[in-house]
Amino acid sequence: MGEEFYSAIKLVSGEEIFSLIYIDENEGDPVVVLQDPVIIKVTNNQTGTYVKIKPWMEIPQDDIYIIKLDKIITMTEVKDSNTILLYQRYLNDDEEIYDSGRVKISDKMGYVSSVEDARKNLEDLYKDNSNKSN
Repeated sequence: MGEEFYSAIKLVSGEEIFSLIYIDENEGDPVVVLQDPVIIKVTNNQTGTYVKIKPWMEIPQDDIYIIKLDKIITMTEVKDSNTILLYQRYLNDDEEIYDSGRVKISDKMGYVSSVEDARKNLEDLYKDNSNKSN
């Protein structure tokens, strides 16, 4: 078994994945072993740059996948600490949010008040804006 490293991989299918990997020589028929592979999309708009991370395979609950080298166009070791930290944070957040297939509600999800509190705040905001325009 080889040394583990973070890698960006371009597959013959066109997919680009990011994962912690190692290469298993497997008696002359090497394979790439992926741990928690993800797809990372970088998008830009007028307000800034955003990164979207999602699992490479969404249905299976496995952590480890094996790919033969003939399915890979190219791969490169990623040493950028920001990319690695983003990936690790995604994996850690994923473990915190999901528990037995159910999503745990957290403050990070945007739920910060009750419906009544939100309604009152919006009514107050509307009243303030309508008084300023008169």
